[in-house]
Amino acid sequence: MSSAAAFLGVERSFGGRRWIDRGGDARLGLALAQRLGLPELVGRLMAGRGVSLEGAEDFLTPTLRRALPDPSSFLDMDKAAEALAACVARGGRIGLFGDYDVDGATSTALLWRFFNALGPAPLIHIPDRMTEGYGPNAPALIALKEKGAEVIVTVDCGATAHEPLRLAAEAGVSVIVCDHHVGEPALPPALAVVNPNRFDETTEHRTLAAVGVAFLLAIAVNRVLRGQGFYKASGRPEPDLMGLLDIVALGTVADVVPLTGVNRALVTQGLAVLRQRRTLGLRALADSAGLDEAPEAYHLGFIFGPRVNAGGRVGEAGLGARLLTTEDPIEAQNIAQQLHHYNEERRAIEAFVQEEAIAKLESAPPKQDQPLILVAGEGWHPGVIGIVASRLKERYHRPACVVALENGVGKGSGRSVPGVALGDAVIAARQAGLLSNGGGHAMAAGFTVAEDKLADLEAFLSQRIRDDLAGAPLVPHLSMDATLDCQGATPDLLTQVARLGPFGQGNSEPRFVVTPARLVKADVVGAAHVRLILTGPNGGRLKAIAFRCLDTPLGDALMNHRGAYFHLAGHLRRDTWQGAEGVQLIVEDAAPLA
Repeated sequence: MSSAAAFLGVERSFGGRRWIDRGGDARLGLALAQRLGLPELVGRLMAGRGVSLEGAEDFLTPTLRRALPDPSSFLDMDKAAEALAACVARGGRIGLFGDYDVDGATSTALLWRFFNALGPAPLIHIPDRMTEGYGPNAPALIALKEKGAEVIVTVDCGATAHEPLRLAAEAGVSVIVCDHHVGEPALPPALAVVNPNRFDETTEHRTLAAVGVAFLLAIAVNRVLRGQGFYKASGRPEPDLMGLLDIVALGTVADVVPLTGVNRALVTQGLAVLRQRRTLGLRALADSAGLDEAPEAYHLGFIFGPRVNAGGRVGEAGLGARLLTTEDPIEAQNIAQQLHHYNEERRAIEAFVQEEAIAKLESAPPKQDQPLILVAGEGWHPGVIGIVASRLKERYHRPACVVALENGVGKGSGRSVPGVALGDAVIAARQAGLLSNGGGHAMAAGFTVAEDKLADLEAFLSQRIRDDLAGAPLVPHLSMDATLDCQGATPDLLTQVARLGPFGQGNSEPRFVVTPARLVKADVVGAAHVRLILTGPNGGRLKAIAFRCLDTPLGDALMNHRGAYFHLAGHLRRDTWQGAEGVQLIVEDAAPLA
């Protein structure tokens, strides 16, 4: 990457990044365009995303029929399905222990809806982030059993919960783990551990979100019940599994797993269900957010997801799951409004913690070769530290961990960059005795650490990252797909590009460089956004906006443009303001013309 010529010669942008070409075989791009009857630019975009001639149809029209794996190919899946089917057949009640984030809420809601259609309504427990922390705890599992749960499924958690599950097992609690986080060689004591990332698993589908694993579990249980004649004997109809795909899509996008392969098919089909507005909670959430257009993956990640998350971050942990399970339209509206207000509160708390974290870091700026940012503070709300870690990662272009301290104990959350598996490093730190709890996946991790071990933890993680990088520097970069002039950014282009969606992790939304672009106007909107009007040497006008950039080098350059020409990099969005049919550029970065 470092040896290739910089895109448009930009070695260091206003955002501090080196621009690179996303790549892709130009001849393959042309062949894709010709075979599929697409514009050559769209063919090049597909080639840059690794789409082959053989895989082009699956990419453009992903279907579950082709993409969905056989649930039985996962270790312990059949064992879990048999145990749950047996519980359903005898009229037993199932318990669900879910995580407090979107993936946990959607996983919980999906299984609740499935099992509720088969018998007694499942019991749900979502742990409180502040008082219980992440993952299963023995008292809550035992309480579910005492309330009547014969089998308990942990969703989006449990992969490394050895001690809580041991204590629960000793108390006679039957637990099935349904998770996707990185596991260890030793499995936790449970009836079954269904996890594409367990240490001994061989499946290729390791990027599933927990809600995707839960969906496969529901398919497996349904298949067992059908084979046993349950539906004929009971007179119950089979649950509408396809109707649950809107919930699957939300959890998959919000958990930022790669939107490739089966995940791409789940989200594509899930968006089709979502647009039918069948799930009351999601309909209420869209209405409370003022969403007046057909939802895309972008809306799941940036409108639906944060609101469902807000309950677990700063409000009531179980609100997300309640919203997605209720069949009462009034309750759905009330919960959606609660989550909307909690999300506003979350934003204010997040801004405060981020400001304090940056102040701490700027008082002793990280060295250029420092591979990790770790910052801790008293009184910081644990519910926003993951978001702040993500902001710091973007600001400093390296993995970042943020720790909320209270009474000598820190709750930490980390976000990583491509090429650094932070979850593995955190698990290694726990195994080394530096953490009382910790785990995650490549791009995100959470942990609990004693305050007096923070320095040792930072040193351990930094060395682990250096070893993983094998001496290669962490060079911040931004991948570019193509250049356009102001006249080339048209609604028709957006329509063609949209065929490559859904966009997200693993299938990045195309990033265009509008160049040469002269800034006709730049002003401030909102708290820190810069609004722009662009033109080119051949005419044309294009609206643009750069979010949260006012007090940054990028914002300074845009506000003090003096009519200069720039390269402006970002994503294109439809602009329907006041009934118009136009295009707007969402600016991520910029550089001066050489």
